[in-house]
Amino acid sequence: MNQTNKTWVTEFFLLGLSDDPQTQLLLSVLFLAVYLGTILGNLLLTSLILLDSQLHTPMYFFLYNLSLADLCFSTTTVPQTLVHLLSGRKLISFTGCAGQLFFILFFGSTECSLLGVMSYDRYLAICDPMHYPLIMTWRTCGLFALGCWFSGLFASSMDTIFTLSLPYQGDNRIAHFICEPPALLVLASTDTDSTEMVIFLMGVVILLAPVSLIIISYMCIVVSVIRMKKTSGRLKVFSTCGSHLIVVIIFYGSAIINYMTPKSSRELGKMVSVFYLVINPMLNPFIYSLRNKDVKRAFKNVANRRTFCRT
Repeated sequence: MNQTNKTWVTEFFLLGLSDDPQTQLLLSVLFLAVYLGTILGNLLLTSLILLDSQLHTPMYFFLYNLSLADLCFSTTTVPQTLVHLLSGRKLISFTGCAGQLFFILFFGSTECSLLGVMSYDRYLAICDPMHYPLIMTWRTCGLFALGCWFSGLFASSMDTIFTLSLPYQGDNRIAHFICEPPALLVLASTDTDSTEMVIFLMGVVILLAPVSLIIISYMCIVVSVIRMKKTSGRLKVFSTCGSHLIVVIIFYGSAIINYMTPKSSRELGKMVSVFYLVINPMLNPFIYSLRNKDVKRAFKNVANRRTFCRT
């Protein structure tokens, strides 16, 4: 794998999470189980939202978009990782690395924006229920969703262009199991300060801005809940928002560690990235469905409808 300093890199060697064959076999089983759970969970959730008319609300519209992003996010990384774990051949072409880099950033950035919009939706529904139908119209929801996907496209394009415009010569061993900017920048044959600054600024926009919106929204929600006189109303609000907070903590916490911290934490970033790349897309549908009465009801209705049709 060693190349001279004057040779341009045409392919990368992914060091992965472990070199031990038994550990790789165990990881492949775990990754496969998680990926199957991701596919089944998100497909089930998106199907329920499409089939049940009572779920045709702004909250579930954004949740539908989140599930689509999760499906694509996980499919961008996990299948290739499984192939590398099972075959032992961990090579990826420069073009393949560039494509993976772009789509990881695209779907990940889109999910960041969607989680921020979902917190704003919950804020309006709880703190300003009288004006909620007037503000969150289907046109507004569509514009919000389109803005989330566009912001993901913009952020991923910027990070990908600046990362891949650097010269890569000599060492082609990526200390990661996928192609991500923090791991690639270490291999660049030139100064990376400007590229790191761009990635940091994109992180501020895509990570810290939505987090700020989420924090402000939930501070207002907490104040509103405290003012509620009925205990049942408080429990319902906390149940609805609790699932969203769990997703936010797992996703943003791991992503911020990887993209907003100095180089000294890159090795930690490889392990942390497993949470937002592999585990979080699987947890989202289960967290939202297991803690949501509307989704449970929709599942029962669809199941009863199919049973009735068969009989």
